[in-house]
Amino acid sequence: MRLEFGIVAALMTGLIAGQALARTPSGQTPPAGSVPIFQPGAPGQPSRIVTAEEAMALGRTTFTEADVGFMQHMIVHHAQAVEMVELLETRGADRRVKLLGRRIALSQAAEMAVMRGWLRERGRPAEMPGMDHAGMDHGMMNHAGMSHGAMNQGAGPDDTPVMAGMLTPRQMRTLAAASGPDFDRLFLAGMIQHHRGAIDMVGALMATPDAAQDTLLSDFTNAVVADQSTEILRMQSLSAEL
Repeated sequence: MRLEFGIVAALMTGLIAGQALARTPSGQTPPAGSVPIFQPGAPGQPSRIVTAEEAMALGRTTFTEADVGFMQHMIVHHAQAVEMVELLETRGADRRVKLLGRRIALSQAAEMAVMRGWLRERGRPAEMPGMDHAGMDHGMMNHAGMSHGAMNQGAGPDDTPVMAGMLTPRQMRTLAAASGPDFDRLFLAGMIQHHRGAIDMVGALMATPDAAQDTLLSDFTNAVVADQSTEILRMQSLSAEL
């Protein structure tokens, strides 16, 4: 997996002394013909060789509760985007919008699999207790990157998004009732909102002390920001052409 490969690459960077080295500072001898992966020792302690499997395991020990919550929330966030694309298939009109939507759905479905795997490997459930696709309390919303203002205080459940950027129940019903060019315009506006919310959630995680240090999660969040920022630009361009 690309994300797991990133762990090995990160540990190797600046730590590999080269294949010419026969022994490490701790006296270990790397397998013949292999490139050793060094883990720095504590202050005053020697480095040691780690296997690729050990390197990946090290990356699984640096997560926080904020990281777990982020992944659990983002699974729900992505699930709504996939649901929006399912509506697009039967209600949309523009071929370009449908092609973009399919790419988004494939990407988000693959990322959901990555997130579930990340949680499973760390012994955590894919769903946070007390949270479902219908809603969550204000504390969970704040944890997901929503300010009190973003939660539309005073608004009813129909006008309150589950988390940052997600369409409200009323918006989803309006989308489902539309068709043709009207649907395409609503879909693009809604998905731009959705993507911006995901980027905001990443920003909230990055601002949390000690969070996002896990190598796999860091690679994932960087990919979310890069991919969804690019898709926002594409959707804005398509919106201007409709």
